[in-house]
Amino acid sequence: MKRRTFIRNTAVGSVGLSTLSGVDILSASCSSHPKLKDKFWLWGHNAGCHHHAGSNLPGVNKMGPKEGCDYMGIEKCCRVAFGSAGPFPPFDVEAAKIKDLKDVVWSAIGDAGSKQHNNNQSDIDEILRVAEDYPNISGVILDDFFLASSEGEALARHSVSSIREMQDKLHNFNKRKLDFWIVWYTHQLNAEIDDYLELFDVVTLWTWKPGDLVHLDSNLEKCVERTAGKRHMAGCYMWNWNEAKPLPMDMMKYQLDTYYHWLKEGKIDGVVFCANTVVDLGLEAVDYARNWIAEVGEETL
Repeated sequence: MKRRTFIRNTAVGSVGLSTLSGVDILSASCSSHPKLKDKFWLWGHNAGCHHHAGSNLPGVNKMGPKEGCDYMGIEKCCRVAFGSAGPFPPFDVEAAKIKDLKDVVWSAIGDAGSKQHNNNQSDIDEILRVAEDYPNISGVILDDFFLASSEGEALARHSVSSIREMQDKLHNFNKRKLDFWIVWYTHQLNAEIDDYLELFDVVTLWTWKPGDLVHLDSNLEKCVERTAGKRHMAGCYMWNWNEAKPLPMDMMKYQLDTYYHWLKEGKIDGVVFCANTVVDLGLEAVDYARNWIAEVGEETL
């Protein structure tokens, strides 16, 4: 079935409109049901940082997180540190740039190249400081946190006690409870990390190798089974970072079709698109994702 046909068929709710009065219909249309666009996030790095990381990206990336969100039609952002590009504390200037977004989740632990966040070090206290003044900061995320390790080696970049302390600070923040997010890759789904997983509120599941996208459904089932009761987000790459080349369009279309089904069925709470660093490079996968967001974004759940 074509995706557009699927969208038309699934957009109709379970209640037959023919049985409702005019007042009921008006009330239903004005209900507070969230729209699909409320479930979309953009992964946000400093502009240009991925061009210096062996990614083989074309062109020049000038759009930062806020400009990338505006371009893609997305109102929520994961603001993440990336290696030597930062950002580094203090975060006041960067927080001001994205103050008009609906929600921002900030990285307390950045990508694997952010070595300053290893060995129980993080930006958690700085994030809590700026969150006092920026109410759109709704949580904290840990990027590239779990390690591909052999037996006897460290499973993660921090100890369990360090992460438990971080959770306590977030959940007992004086202004509001802040959510605790984690990045989890599908090739790590069998890792013995339950002591860590239980401490997070939101799990973002990412498929690093495009060839593994064919296992999306089974990988999501495994993720949900291991983290029952958590909120789940699907990570959506728009570039083949694993092989430093364009993402095959059949895989781009397949993952968005799959995520559409998952959102409609309530299997996931959102989709995170990666990243602002590729949105202004003329990539076909980005154009497809941008059009897809515009097409389905106004649908209600």
